[in-house]
Amino acid sequence: MTRIATCQCGQLSLACDGEPARVSVCHCLDCQKRSGAPFAAQARFPAEQVTVSGTDKVWERTAESGNTSEHHFCPECGSEVWYVARPFLEMMAIPVGRFADPEFPPPEYSVYEVRRHPWVAVVGEGIEHYD
Repeated sequence: MTRIATCQCGQLSLACDGEPARVSVCHCLDCQKRSGAPFAAQARFPAEQVTVSGTDKVWERTAESGNTSEHHFCPECGSEVWYVARPFLEMMAIPVGRFADPEFPPPEYSVYEVRRHPWVAVVGEGIEHYD
C-alpha cells in the first residue's frame, strides 16, 4: 500500500510505502505550537519507505530536551509536511492530517499527557498513555 501526504498547495508530496512504524498523539508544548492545535498526531515511516516529490525548505529547532529536529515545509504554501527528530534520524514523522484520509490507522500511543488539555481525551482500544 502507498499513502500520499501533501502540503496544502500540492507542490510538495510524500509517497509512503507500507504501514507506518508508529502512529502517535503528542501533547507536548512544542507539538502544540507546531500543529497550532492542543495536540499533534503524526505517523512515523522509515525514510527508505518515503519518496519526496517537490521542493522543501528546512527549519531546525532545539527542544527542551536539547535534541534538535528538522522541520520540512513547502516554500509556496508554508505547510509543514514532515520532520525528523533526534535520536530517530531514520524516521520521518508526518502529520496524519497531511494524508487527508479518515481511514488512516489510529494512534497507538498518547505521549506527554502531563501537558494534555483537560478537555481532550484520546480514546480507543490498545492505546498506550504516557505522562
